[in-house]
Amino acid sequence: MPPSKPPPTAALALEVEEDEEDDYMSMAIAEPTPSRITETYTQRRLRLARESEARAYTKPKAERLADEAAAREDALATSLLSGPSSKKSKGLAMMAKMGFTPGTALGKTAEGGRLEPVGISIREDRGGIGLDSEKKRRFREEVEREGKRVKAEEGEYRERVRREREEGRLEGLFGSAMRVAERMSGEKEEEEAAQSRGGETAQDDAAKKRTVSTTPLKQINILWRGLVRKREEKERDRRMRYDLHQSLSRLPTYDDADEDEEDKRALGKDKIRHTLVEDLEEEDPELDDFNALEPAERLQRIVNYLREEYNYCFWCKYTYPDRDMEGCPGLTEEDHD
Repeated sequence: MPPSKPPPTAALALEVEEDEEDDYMSMAIAEPTPSRITETYTQRRLRLARESEARAYTKPKAERLADEAAAREDALATSLLSGPSSKKSKGLAMMAKMGFTPGTALGKTAEGGRLEPVGISIREDRGGIGLDSEKKRRFREEVEREGKRVKAEEGEYRERVRREREEGRLEGLFGSAMRVAERMSGEKEEEEAAQSRGGETAQDDAAKKRTVSTTPLKQINILWRGLVRKREEKERDRRMRYDLHQSLSRLPTYDDADEDEEDKRALGKDKIRHTLVEDLEEEDPELDDFNALEPAERLQRIVNYLREEYNYCFWCKYTYPDRDMEGCPGLTEEDHD
């Protein structure tokens, strides 16, 4: 029997198999097939870790809340009549069967009717209805009270500054009036003393003028007693600093029998000076009560005294010849403006 021929399909498969055999003499390098790519243990471990991290990643809470708020705002901004939910709305379908069409008012009286449904108000807290308006009212009242308080404080501050400036100005005027009253009183005393002395020479008169006054502080007029007391206190402090600078160990009131009168006068230990020093150590309730008065009242008292005693107007800076003081505008500073 002749040898049997292989079927055509088997012969074709054999030829394909022979063609697929590797040609080791060829210089072409075949690309690796995916089935031949292998993954190392380290690469696989890293890949699994990355996939696990990607699956386990969750957004931070702030980012999630921001996304939720944005989505909620977008949903609220979308009309219920034209949004994607309008097609699935059963209520809208029922209204459409009754004759309602989007864009028209609901009801028989179409004029002035609502074209859009009532908006949705999202409440994130547990407060009841109307709490927001109550909070707004309280906040508004608090703001108004705070504004009134700030304005009141500003007004009080300005008033206090204005009052302090006015008191300082009046204190300066009162000091000037005290110096004028003291000078006029001293001139009057010198004139009376000169008339009583009569025949004394001018040299003796000048020596009398240089003599320090021995009048106790409590006998000085209350209107300018404070000026004299302040001046004596300043002189006392100056002498104490001088004694400390000279390193004198004895007090000025120490009486040394071996010192003559000239040494005592040179060191400021004469009886006249120490009489004034002793007066400064005593309390003067009358002067304290007078200084407790308002500057305007003290100034008015000394201005009236100058007018009554010396016909002198403190505001005009002029001594009138008689008590009528003709030409003076008045008693107060406002009258002389």
